[in-house]
Amino acid sequence: MLDEHLVFVDLETTGATATHDRITEVGIVEVHRGRLISEWSTLVNPGMSIPPAIQALTGITNKMVALAPTFAEIQRELYERLEGKLFVAHNARFDYGFLKNEFRRCGIPFNARVLCTVKLSRKLYPHHARHNLDALLERHGIECEARHRALGDAKVLWLLAQKWTSERGPVLVKSAVDLLVKTQTVPVGLPDFAFSDIPESPGVYLFYGDNDLVLYVGKSINIRTRVMSHFSGDHRVNKDMQIAREIKRIDWKQTAGELGALLLESKLVKQLAPVHNRQLRRNSQLCAWQWTDNNIESPPRLATASDIDPARFGELYGLFRSRATAIEALREIASAHGLCNILLGLEKRQGACFAHQIKRCRGACVGLESPEQHALRLKQALTSMRTLPWPFEGRIAIRESAIHGSRTDENTELHVLDRWCYLGTARNEAELHEICESNHAHKAPVFDVDTYKILKRFIAKPPRGASIVRLVA
Repeated sequence: MLDEHLVFVDLETTGATATHDRITEVGIVEVHRGRLISEWSTLVNPGMSIPPAIQALTGITNKMVALAPTFAEIQRELYERLEGKLFVAHNARFDYGFLKNEFRRCGIPFNARVLCTVKLSRKLYPHHARHNLDALLERHGIECEARHRALGDAKVLWLLAQKWTSERGPVLVKSAVDLLVKTQTVPVGLPDFAFSDIPESPGVYLFYGDNDLVLYVGKSINIRTRVMSHFSGDHRVNKDMQIAREIKRIDWKQTAGELGALLLESKLVKQLAPVHNRQLRRNSQLCAWQWTDNNIESPPRLATASDIDPARFGELYGLFRSRATAIEALREIASAHGLCNILLGLEKRQGACFAHQIKRCRGACVGLESPEQHALRLKQALTSMRTLPWPFEGRIAIRESAIHGSRTDENTELHVLDRWCYLGTARNEAELHEICESNHAHKAPVFDVDTYKILKRFIAKPPRGASIVRLVA
């Protein structure tokens, strides 16, 4: 770590949201090959009032920044101090995000290799539970001459780097840093600043090749970080190597949260059939076992995709991507529970089934067990595979709002759903009305197994920022 050209950076701001709040102070400690080069700091006029709680925490008041330079006035000098160096910060996503947004407002694309000292501390000291700056100061016996001031906290990071190198050794520290800092290389088919405008927010990203051929669709709660990870210097995934050779353009669609990203990714993959997506493809071979204990004389029937009706999910078991996997799953259940392959329709023969001959069937095929007993055990065995009936009367929407720190953002989406089917996402009343009217006028939506799995998880435990809204039919 210490053999690189580093800048230890800390910022003070008016709040926690990089797109809304502004910087009030910048502190930088520059180190090259383990030698301190310079220390630099400046107050910044944020162009907005500093909340009283922030003034109390940092000691930076509105009066102090009133005559300070604006970010636009320091941007050239600051850029020169940061350019080409490893950007080191505590909870680096916060500081880096604020600087990117400030530079963007000035029309300057800013990109850097980033090292988060929170993550580095966790790597080097995994047995400790707390890695906030106050905990690290106490644990390592370091004093900060100006806590919650930019230069004071930046100096602490430099002291921590020296302490960690001394305690853990330069080889181990460098190994940990290398794991955390992957060099992102821009593929030859993309412009130099291809990553500059990609937001650090939830959403879906799309990679395009020649003739706007869709190569890949992905999702993330941080689109920018995920996109850049595809092009890290080590190219550990063969798929990423192929994409890097073929990519010509990147596009993205922001969402309020993770659920919107998951639903949109599943939808786009099926619509666009990207070259390098292997999962989430169209499930034309989808099938499920259909069986009811009201008719114990009939074996389970394999229902195909066109037959799968979410309204009958109480009598469907398992959702399989092919007939072969469905049959194999039923065979495994029969073997685990001593069920008869003949009564299950898996064997066509007279007399004892093969499993009974090797003592793995309790003998329903030869009269040692009644059909009723066999049906009861089959029902119990299938319980874990039973598809979940739609738990609502009619349509619902899942309201999902973006979360920033401790507050909910005004960016809110309504994901409209009916019987496990995704009907669309609305961002206002007009879009919601259009989705509902459009689905009233057309035939029932097509069931999708990936959407079902996504929704099951989210409905069972709605995450922070999400709530269920019942819609009037």
